[in-house]
Amino acid sequence: MVITKYTGSRGKSGSSDANAEFVGFVRNLFNSNNVLWQTGELGKVDQGGGGTIAQFVANLDMEVVDCGVALLSMHAPLEISSKLDVYMAFRAYSVFLKA
Repeated sequence: MVITKYTGSRGKSGSSDANAEFVGFVRNLFNSNNVLWQTGELGKVDQGGGGTIAQFVANLDMEVVDCGVALLSMHAPLEISSKLDVYMAFRAYSVFLKA
């Protein structure tokens, strides 16, 4: 499971940034349930490119952090992931939805 604190493009107008308390809540939730996770980043927010739907949900005053499976060659004809990463994503989403 990869946790990304901030994502977006076009500077602050098109980005989202989770507060430290919410990131801590997610980290503690995963740690206490033996979910393996790592941090990730999408590059410089002001450089453009990349982005997820997190910015749209954040604009509705919801706490947002991007979580997903680590992939090699995302959006390529052949994406590669580990079975363990996919399983950890399943466990992480299950734990989060029960919290």
